[in-house]
Amino acid sequence: MFRKMRRLGQELSKDECIDILTNEPRGVLALLGDDDYPYALPMSHVYVDGKIYFHGAQKGHKIDAVKRHPKVSYCVLDKGVKAEDSWWYTFRSVIVFGKIRTLADRDEKIDKLTHLGDKFFPTHEETVDEINRLLDRTEVFEITIEHMSGKVVKEK
Repeated sequence: MFRKMRRLGQELSKDECIDILTNEPRGVLALLGDDDYPYALPMSHVYVDGKIYFHGAQKGHKIDAVKRHPKVSYCVLDKGVKAEDSWWYTFRSVIVFGKIRTLADRDEKIDKLTHLGDKFFPTHEETVDEINRLLDRTEVFEITIEHMSGKVVKEK
């Protein structure tokens, strides 16, 4: 169902892909938006137990697209490394294809929001404070990965 990489010499291993998903803070989520136009937006994510999680508002373009069509892709790039004495970078990227859903169970939402907050906030206490303050106004999204590929790119 999913295409194989064309340039196999640039392919990353599954472990390298997971490393990028785990350690990089942001990616771009692509959904099927209004009138079947692609809708891509930057997201902060956390990778937990083989799935990708992020949070958002309970109303808007993103939630409408998720409700209408569950198939998505998500792309994450690392920071890259600049070649010594040159202009070009070498970077790694991962593209995930999967299905997205919103979490309904309150305890599950709190658990995933805790992982998200602990990745980004300086202290666990700040994570707990934000969850307590915003939980009832926050949606938590989960991507179940169906296919994942990664590659290394030299811009030169």
